[in-house]
Amino acid sequence: MRERFDKDLDKLNNLLLEMSMLIENAIKKSISLFKEKDEKVAQEVYNYEERIDIYESIIQKHCLKLFVEQQPAAGDLRRVSSALKMITDMERIGDNARDIAEICMILPDGYDEKFPIIYKMATATIDIVNNSINSFVNGDLEVAKKIDREDDIVDNFFVSIRDQLVDEIKNGFDPAAAIDFIMIAKYLERIADHAVNIADWVIFSIEG
Repeated sequence: MRERFDKDLDKLNNLLLEMSMLIENAIKKSISLFKEKDEKVAQEVYNYEERIDIYESIIQKHCLKLFVEQQPAAGDLRRVSSALKMITDMERIGDNARDIAEICMILPDGYDEKFPIIYKMATATIDIVNNSINSFVNGDLEVAKKIDREDDIVDNFFVSIRDQLVDEIKNGFDPAAAIDFIMIAKYLERIADHAVNIADWVIFSIEG
């Protein structure tokens, strides 16, 4: 019975990793539209978001199967319950990536040259998402507890972008376009916040 349960947990881990790969690709593709608008790439982001939704449903069903057939207790119960909570945040990250893509497609050209910091923010955001999910798969409490500090880095990028935009507006920058751009940074910040939520569930799954 235990051997079968461990195999089901391994399947859960693999599903989460596959979902996280979709998330990473969705974020990368959406940010790439910041530099070059491409309808095909935008459609790829939308497709990733739909596949992320499908994975959420698959993982939900797998977790419910574990509850019914294996009736996990104590630490195993916390682990499966945490996975159910995590995929809600993971699905919302997919939504945020799609939101970024939609905004990038309507932004004026030239923003990538004026605000290259957005790429650094996106990289830091992807890292924090991957680290949070990997901490669950590997049962790594130390990594999970570092996510808060990594989130501070993303928050600092947001503040820097906001301050730069304020200065640009004072110098005649289009306020409407600035609002659209700050929303991209805000969505990245939200993605990082979802990663913090995931890490909190990892900590719960290990410590209780």
